[in-house]
Formats: sequence, C-alpha cells, structure tokens
Amino acid sequence: CFQCVELCWLERPSFQGTKRNSVPGGMDRDGTTELLPGETVVKEGKAAILFPSANEVFYNPVQEFNRDLTCAVITEYARELLSQKGVRLVVPGEKERVVVSLSEESQEMEEVQEGEQKQGLEAPVAVVGEPCEQGLRVLEGLAASGLRSVRFALEVPGLKSVTANDCSARAAALIARNAQYNGISHLLKASQRDASILMYEARGRKDRYDVIDLDPYGSPAPFVDAAVQAVSDGGLLCVTCTDMAVMAGNCGETCYNKYGSVSIKAKYCHEMALRIILHSLDQRAGVYQRYIEPLLSISADFYIRVFVRVRTGQAKAKHSASKQALVYNCVGCGSFHLQRMGKRISTGPPVGPSCEHCGQRHQLGGPIWAEPIHNTEFVQKVLSAVSGNPSRFGTSRRIEGMLSMVTEELEDVPFYYTLDGLSSTVRCNTPSLLQFRSALLHAGYRVSLSHACKNAVKTDAPPSAIWDIMRCWEKNHPVKREKLSETSPAFQILSTEPNLQACFTVRQDANPQSRRRQLVRFQENPHANWGPKARARAGGAPPDLDDRRKQLQNKRKKPTADTSNLKNFPCKKFRQGLCSQGEDCCYSHEPQQEKDTGATME
Repeated sequence: CFQCVELCWLERPSFQGTKRNSVPGGMDRDGTTELLPGETVVKEGKAAILFPSANEVFYNPVQEFNRDLTCAVITEYARELLSQKGVRLVVPGEKERVVVSLSEESQEMEEVQEGEQKQGLEAPVAVVGEPCEQGLRVLEGLAASGLRSVRFALEVPGLKSVTANDCSARAAALIARNAQYNGISHLLKASQRDASILMYEARGRKDRYDVIDLDPYGSPAPFVDAAVQAVSDGGLLCVTCTDMAVMAGNCGETCYNKYGSVSIKAKYCHEMALRIILHSLDQRAGVYQRYIEPLLSISADFYIRVFVRVRTGQAKAKHSASKQALVYNCVGCGSFHLQRMGKRISTGPPVGPSCEHCGQRHQLGGPIWAEPIHNTEFVQKVLSAVSGNPSRFGTSRRIEGMLSMVTEELEDVPFYYTLDGLSSTVRCNTPSLLQFRSALLHAGYRVSLSHACKNAVKTDAPPSAIWDIMRCWEKNHPVKREKLSETSPAFQILSTEPNLQACFTVRQDANPQSRRRQLVRFQENPHANWGPKARARAGGAPPDLDDRRKQLQNKRKKPTADTSNLKNFPCKKFRQGLCSQGEDCCYSHEPQQEKDTGATME
C-alpha cells in the first residue's frame, strides 16, 4: 500500500482516506469511467490519481514536497510573466492580489485593485482548471502516472496547455484516464513519445514550451540537450536528479561522463551536486548561444532540484566560462579553494603542491557553477505566497522552512564547512553552532547556514581563519597530542600557533531567524524504507519485494544460518584447486562434468 512519508502530510486534516482500493465496476469521481479491478485511487493536493496495484507505472509518494514546491514556483513564474500582459491570476485560498504593471518611462509601480477598471476595461483573469489564451505551455517529459501534470492543471492558474509525455504505452494510457478522471481533458493531453525526440521537434520558436519539467528515474543527462533547445526564451526549466551516488563523489569519472564535471566526495557534496547540474545545463545551453539564470536550487532528501530560466543571447553566452570554477579539495583537512575559469576573473592557481595547513595533497574537481544558485527576490515571492496561503499544499510548513533558509544563505559564497568535520579533523570536542558562528562574526566575517546540510557553516572566512578558530577552541578543550601521529592533519594543524584570537561569546545575531522561529527545515525519517522506490517494471513488482529487501540487508556481513542448500552449488575454490576445507566445506566438491552428465541421463 502507499504510505505518505512527508512530515507535513501527516498533519493534514484530510490524511485519513487519502487512499482507497476500488472494486470492479466502480465509477470515478465524475461517473464516466469505470475503475479497473485492483486499481488504487491516490489523492495528493487537488488531484486524485488512478494507480495500478502492481509497480507497472512509477510513483513515489516521497516527492510530494517536490511536486508542491514545483506548483508554487510555476505559479509565481506565471504570475510574473502574465502580469506583464495585464492578466491577473486567481489562486484558490489566496487573498486578492494586485496586478502590477511597470511603466517603461518612470518605472513606477501601479496597483489596480479588484473591481477597478483600467481604461474602461477589466483585467483578464486566469483561474485554475481552465485554459488561458495568453497562458503558459507546459511539458512534463517523463510523466509516469501523470500526477504532476494533473496537479499543474488543477492547482496552477494561467496555463494554456499541459502535455504529459511518457514512452511507456501503459503510462500514456494511464495519463489519459487520469486526465478524464479529474475532468481536465480539455487542458491536459497525454503523449506517448520519446522525450528527447518530442523536445527536439519543438525547437522552433513558435513550438517551444514555456515550462519544461524533467523528473527522471536517475540522471536527466540524456534529456538536457533537447530540453535547453525546446524551452522558450526566458522559459522555465525544472530538473530533478536522483543519482546522488554519482553526483556526491562516489563515482567521479561517471559524473564526468554524464555532466562534464568531476564530483568530489566531501562534506559539501550536496551543494556541489547542485552546482554540477547547473554547470551542465549552462554548458549545453551555451552550444546554442543560450545561457541560464538559476531561480532556485535545493537539495532535499535523496535528490536535488533546480529551477532555471533559459535565455538567448550570444554576448552573454560568451561570458558563461567566467561563471565556472575548478575546485581544489584537500584530502587531509578538507580545506577547499576555487579556481575561476575564463578571462574575466581567472587568476593563478590558489594552492601549492600540498596543503599549507596539513601538508596533504589536493584533489581536483569540477568544473562547477560558481555564481549564485538562487534568485533571492524570486524565492522571497514564492515564500510569501506559500506562507500567506498555508492550506494550499500539504508540505507548506516544510516549504516555508526550506525557502527561509535559502533566503538567509550567503549568495556569493560557494560551499560550506561542517562542525563535525572540523572537529573530527583536529580530534577535539565539537563547539556549538552558536559559538562557532559567533567566533566568525567577532572576527569580522559573514556567516550563514545552508539548506543542504543541518550542521553546515557557510562563510567568507578563508581556511586559515577557520583553523585559527579551531586552534583557539582546542586550547580551551585540549586533546591528547601524544596520541596524534606526526603525519596526521590534526598534528600539523595544532602545531601552528593561531594568528587570530577567537572569541566564543555568543552573539544575538548568531542565531538566524529560521532557527529562532523553529521552522521545519530538515525532513525527519518517518519510517523505514521511505527513500527511493524501485523502478517501474512491465510485469509489476514481485509480491515479496519487502521480504527480499529484509533478507538481503547486510548479506555480506551476516553469516548464513542455513547451509543445507549450499551443497547444490559447486565450490569455486575446489574447481581452482584452492579449497582447504575438504569434506567440511559447505559447497559441493562433485565434478561439474559428471554432475551435468548424470542430470542429462535422468
């Protein structure tokens, strides 16, 4: 059965009854389509989705936060775009908002209240569930069950059309049934095409989409080239990556093959993953004299999500190289330095052959996106809309907490340190977050938290100042230096006297507002096995999938209790003449050829 795993979902008044199993011959919500035997109705937001009991079409309830946030972002993007055309958006549950028009001459803001007339004519109104002639054309390239597209049609006003595409015939048929089930067939169209081919065919200026959403199972790399061409000038591109093992440094070479960047396994790996996908998007857009403007980039749960605007301009596309940087990461102490690329900002290497703090070597990663990964003004608009209408989304509390942290982040400072990482390096006790932040503020540096890591410290202080603060902390909480190896990073760092005298007196401004208000900033694991789900299969998921997961958990660590069945398998070491167990061996020592001959004769 489907279980909601979002913390905020559990607090919804409508949580009870969000799922029901249909009976053969059951009718849908509008009484026109019969539910098939075994189908399940899954409710999320305003949508009710028909879903087969078998895992023939992929669906993951974990990403309700992802879908809620996408609806909020597209709503504000549509509001910003359609306000220039004088169209007013009406969002259910939202207080009446104003239509804002900019005068090219005076650039003065003119507010037109509801009911007022402009030059004797009322401003056009866009509502949810109805097509808007001047609205946005939306494409979901990998729609699966079509839940995301159905929610767009039911919850986002100002849309002209929504195309939900999937290469699977069963998924496309399910999308069409879900559109009819929710009564939005006039707005949502199902498509069964290869996503890349569909987007390549929409490269013409009149055929491009205003919004393209890519949420694949795994890497979006195969679809990026087509997506940056099929989105309109100034259009919105929404991309999800769930291959975090690759992007977080476990497979740096594979990351280079997919995204053109080498990932590093470091404490800041989740923010680096965001900057890697932004680099990949900008690099592919630059091939076609286009460039990106990040609006919002988040790392949440087991995936990352970016929202970027794609614009066309040869002059600005030429400057894309100066927005990238290489990363020098010390394998000993974790200090990092960025080397800007291009002619505008690039300088000499920021590091020597070895780390100046611990003497260890550097690991080279990147290139990555080195510019800001958020548009604070746009994020503030989304945050205001969500906080002003909390009943619109089931995960509104988490969206508010996440976006509040995003607005507090230092825009011009890539990456961060972690308190546990710094303390582990010098083998000392961990200072409190407020104490360490206060020490940086007393030293005259800027500091903020990061939404990508709970105990992160993002600061413009150089690594030398960071380690001076840790040296001062160690003097107050000394470690047993006689147990430190002379070649260890801790010994090398603590052998140097600090040039900075740190003050750990807690300052009032050291506690950010989001933390002071106790907002829901980081997701808690509600139950076991709540993460990524299995890939959709044509024959459906095996009925004992959960049992197999439990059985195979830690299979290499736990010894096999029942060895009676192992005699049916040949001993590999015996065949190589290396087995020393003799008759005590749990595997078969019978010659394989004779055994096969006997089986044939039988």
